[in-house]
Amino acid sequence: MRKTIIGLAAALLAAAGSTLVAAPAQAAPLRPVPQLDVSRYLGQWYQLAANPAPFNLDCVRDTTANYTLIDEQNIRVENSCTTVTGERRGIVGNARVNDTAALHVSFPDVPSQDSLDGPSNYIVAHLADDYSWALVGDPSRLSGFVLSRSPVVDVADWQEIRAVVEAQGYNSCLMLTSPTTEGMQEIRPLCTV
Repeated sequence: MRKTIIGLAAALLAAAGSTLVAAPAQAAPLRPVPQLDVSRYLGQWYQLAANPAPFNLDCVRDTTANYTLIDEQNIRVENSCTTVTGERRGIVGNARVNDTAALHVSFPDVPSQDSLDGPSNYIVAHLADDYSWALVGDPSRLSGFVLSRSPVVDVADWQEIRAVVEAQGYNSCLMLTSPTTEGMQEIRPLCTV
């Protein structure tokens, strides 16, 4: 555990040394993909990389999201991860479809995120043709997540992921890899992968 925490601290320091902003101030808001087949998007996703955020700093391994259809406009969101203490923790929320690939995700009892309705804060900005991986974030790019159907990707996939993250206006040095039991074992800036 100590090694994981030290690794996380080193990765955060390396990322902070690169630059302190997630995206250029003049960048246009993150735009959704033109088409999203919600039925194909449902199911389990593994987080491969993410912009660090207070709500997921204690998640050190096997972070997942599971999406289940409630009705035409609502999707059940179940996020879970393994924490620094080795325990699994999770939270259940709701994603309301505002527009094709722009959703409002809310979680009960989370300040400022407990309303079912609101502006889109979950934008599917990139989606592989076969729905094998996606880049999602909020319009300002403060949050950003690389999600994959598999916990393991090869070197060529990592290069494609990094290129897409950068093309979408994210700083790949501020996005950190998310260890998975079967895949990448360390936390490091995406720009170094």
